[in-house]
Amino acid sequence: MPNLIIHGGLFNLDAIQKRHIEERFHEALVATVKQGFDVLQSVGARACVLHTIRMLEDEPIFNAGTGSKMQLDKKIRMSAALIDSQTNCFSGVINIQRVKNPIEIANLLSREKHHILADEPATAYARQQGIMEYDPTVSEQQTWYEQNCLQKFSTVGAVALDQNNIICAGTSTGGIGCELPGRVSDSATVAGTYAASKAGISCTGIGEHIINQAVAAKIVTRVQDGMTLQQAVNKTIDEGREHQYYFGLIGLDVEGNTVVGKTLREDFAIIYASYDGEKLAAFP
Repeated sequence: MPNLIIHGGLFNLDAIQKRHIEERFHEALVATVKQGFDVLQSVGARACVLHTIRMLEDEPIFNAGTGSKMQLDKKIRMSAALIDSQTNCFSGVINIQRVKNPIEIANLLSREKHHILADEPATAYARQQGIMEYDPTVSEQQTWYEQNCLQKFSTVGAVALDQNNIICAGTSTGGIGCELPGRVSDSATVAGTYAASKAGISCTGIGEHIINQAVAAKIVTRVQDGMTLQQAVNKTIDEGREHQYYFGLIGLDVEGNTVVGKTLREDFAIIYASYDGEKLAAFP
C-alpha cells in the first residue's frame, strides 16, 4: 500500500508551546503530506520525496532551504541527499550555498558519474545546471527566531513507498547554527538518509551523534536482515540512549508500516505527518 511519512525536525516542546506555533506546524505538515501523496500515487516514490522536500524547504519555519541557519561566519550552507530502492544510488550535496532547493541538486547528481559534491564546487555545479542564485536568508527577526527561540535540532525529511514497492528517502538541512564553517552534517550521508528494498529512514538531531552510530544505514540493514522495522528502530534507539545521543527519525517499510522514534525523553519531540490516502497522523 502506498504510504508517505515526513518530518520537520526535532523540537523542544516547551519552546513550541510558548511560541503558540503548534497550529502553524500542523498546517504546514498536513498540507505537504497530502500534496506529496498525490504525487506518490500519480508519479511514484522518488518524485514524491522530491516534491515533498521542496515544499518543506520553501517553508521558512523549517530549517532547510529558505530560513536555514547561519554558520559561524554568517553564511548559510545547506546539505541534502536522497536514495531510492530502485536505483540504489545515493546522491547529495554538502554545504551548498545560494540555492533555493538543495534537494534538486542532490537529485541532479544522481545522473552524474560522481554523486556527491561539496561546498563551492556543488554551488558551481548548480549554476552549470541552470539553477538560479537564491538567497535563503529570511528577515533578521525571523532568523533570530529560528536560531534562538525554538532550540531545534532540525532538518526536514521524507520517506515514501509507491505501488511498485519502490522506497525513497530524502533529507535536507540548514545545519545546527553557529557551527564551524564547512562542518558536515549527517543529512547528506548514509547515516542520516538511507533506503533499500525493505525500508527507508530519514534522521534529524545532532549530526555527529547520528554519524557516530550510522543510524539510518544500520536500521535499514537490520530490516534487510530480518528484523521488523519497529524492532530495528527500538534497538538502534536503545543503543543511542546508552551513549546519551540526541537524535530522532522517521521510517517506512515495504509493508507500509511507519515508525517515529527518538532517543530524547518527553521534553523533545519530532514533528511529523504520515498519510496513506485514508489515515492521516500528525504531530503536533
